[in-house]
Amino acid sequence: MLTEGTYPHSHGGVSVWCDQLVNGMPDVDFQILAITSDGREPLTWRTPAHVSKVVSIPTWGPTPTGRAPRGRRLRGFLDTYEMFLLALLDPGSGSLFGTGALERFAEGLYGLAARARYGELTAALRHEEALRTLAAVWNRPHLPTHAARPTMHDALTATDLLEHALRPLAADPPRHGITHAVSGGLAALPGLLARHLYGTPLLLTEHGVYLRERYLGYGAGGYRWPVKALLLGFFRLLAQETYARAALVTPGSHYNRRWEERGGTAPDKIRTVYNGVDPGAFPPAGPEPVVPTLAWAGRVDPIKDLETLIRAFALVRQEMPQVRLRLFGGTPAGGEAYRERCQALAGELGTGDAVVFEGRVEDIRDAYAAGNVVMLSSISEGFPFTLIEAMSCGRATVSTDVGGVREAVGDAGLVVPPREPEAMARAALELLRDPARRALMGEAARLRVIEQFTLRHTIDSFREIYGALAAGADRTHPAEYPSPRARTAGGVR
Repeated sequence: MLTEGTYPHSHGGVSVWCDQLVNGMPDVDFQILAITSDGREPLTWRTPAHVSKVVSIPTWGPTPTGRAPRGRRLRGFLDTYEMFLLALLDPGSGSLFGTGALERFAEGLYGLAARARYGELTAALRHEEALRTLAAVWNRPHLPTHAARPTMHDALTATDLLEHALRPLAADPPRHGITHAVSGGLAALPGLLARHLYGTPLLLTEHGVYLRERYLGYGAGGYRWPVKALLLGFFRLLAQETYARAALVTPGSHYNRRWEERGGTAPDKIRTVYNGVDPGAFPPAGPEPVVPTLAWAGRVDPIKDLETLIRAFALVRQEMPQVRLRLFGGTPAGGEAYRERCQALAGELGTGDAVVFEGRVEDIRDAYAAGNVVMLSSISEGFPFTLIEAMSCGRATVSTDVGGVREAVGDAGLVVPPREPEAMARAALELLRDPARRALMGEAARLRVIEQFTLRHTIDSFREIYGALAAGADRTHPAEYPSPRARTAGGVR
């Protein structure tokens, strides 16, 4: 199982999904290859006995100590790197030679992987000649990056970000079993390499739309256009390569499926498998709080758009001064500034005394029980666990129309456009003012979960998929170069 920033080192919806899947198949040998930040993250999930190994792949840990290639090997690296950069920044440049951007990206990616596995890639990317190669591609007269006048600082910044993103290429890819990437992006890199080298089948499950979230993140970031163009080009082609090479893609919603089809995935290689919960573990939440309360649960992160929720709450409070907003969930490392910004916004709007950041709650069911209405304000989601958990608990919900939210809610909740606090406030007020409607909506929500979104169905689906992929594994076409540090293992990665 291939993860990034989630299981088994972090809490959150995708981590819950991984834990449920692993524990639901005790007869399967799992190994976890986890893309982490610095490699020092503690395990926050207790892995069961049939998880035989957990390997951390830090992208921001200590700098690899290998030396750059020299002479002919350096020239070969620079040729590969230039082809890779042209695929990212000048997709049409290879058409005269009969090769498309994706083919050149793939050839460049696996060529760079060879250097990573010999310990040379980090030093090679930071070599003076590599920086000159990047500058030359950026400054092709017909490219938008040329007009942005890229600087040496841009080149150093972009190289640093790309080098860290490529560090998973140095991991030992599994030879046997199957690899299951539980997100797109960096988590898929070891799986792509395993398929390239050994024919190991790759299964991709996307809970959110990884590429869309990269566009949202870099759009809000402080990098100049040449840097953004390079990194977004990398993530775009990485998504396309993953879709093209995966034996099967299992999105968590039909919304994700549409993205994957647009990204080039063959429709017959896609099978939607919804997230599921155990209705017995999330029973009806019981009596509502006496004080009118809106509840939210999740990680405190810009993609959850708590600022829109806080603005909507301020509008609700103008109509119902006694209402409260309780926010349950931890703040990821590095996200403290965002939480402080949200707290400051609540104060500026005069609602600081009624908005409470509760932190991580021991039992997530307490978060849903704390609200008359459970809110979801995200600007990007897949098929959100917090939503179907709240529905299983019989709570009425107001959610933003992103990802698979409409597929989850159906007629059993209110859905509003993202980033529109006025619409969110109107929906919340409708439900807060109508106890009978809330009750009927909560009953309908729980029934919908029982009928369509159970954990048993999710686990049974993946058990079938694992068996089919393992039985059909194709290792008849190994890559042209061997792994210097290859090892033998079995099961699911």
